[in-house]
Amino acid sequence: MTQKDLNERAKKAVMAYDQKASAEVAKEAIAAKVDLVNLIQEGYTAGIQEVGDLYQAKKLFLPHIMSAANAMNAGVNLLTPELEKSGKSAGEGLGKFVICTIEGDIHSIGKDIVAIMLKVAGFNVVNMGRDIPVKDIVAAVKNEKPKAVGTSALMTSTMVNQKTFEELLKEEGVRDKVITNIGGAPCTQQWCDEIGADVYSENATDCVNKMVARVKM
Repeated sequence: MTQKDLNERAKKAVMAYDQKASAEVAKEAIAAKVDLVNLIQEGYTAGIQEVGDLYQAKKLFLPHIMSAANAMNAGVNLLTPELEKSGKSAGEGLGKFVICTIEGDIHSIGKDIVAIMLKVAGFNVVNMGRDIPVKDIVAAVKNEKPKAVGTSALMTSTMVNQKTFEELLKEEGVRDKVITNIGGAPCTQQWCDEIGADVYSENATDCVNKMVARVKM
């Protein structure tokens, strides 16, 4: 079974809301020793993104999103320990990284993948979850004193809260104490520049590469 075949099967399993098939793909991938990060990004994530696009187009509804997420988790939850094991020697002591999905947004899959990858890379990750109020993220920056904070927005209607977050950090006098990272399907480098965030990440691998480089500057 090739990487491409496994990726396609993972994508189809998510889009079919098939938890059993999703888990089977993950087990086969582990046994075959294929690239698990690639499987997550090109298989599971690709599937959930297509479901998300259909949801945005009002062709699917919230229960479909939740069912697709459950299917994806069935596979990703099996891959997570393998990724963590493989990353034990990848690095440590990079500092604390607070991550969450921004206020108003219930999506969490992509953010959770990024959290896993950051942990593997050597960050001490504080995953706050999804739909986190902006004021609570600012409070976490004050209390946890992280090196960086990442916010994910999967909808254009919620990405505006990333701008609100940047503004509130300034109001509270802690903007210069943390590196801010943004991500999510509608986000772009232009949006990052516009709101004054430090780093835009296109995907999990991009986030890890950029953030490791940034904290080592």
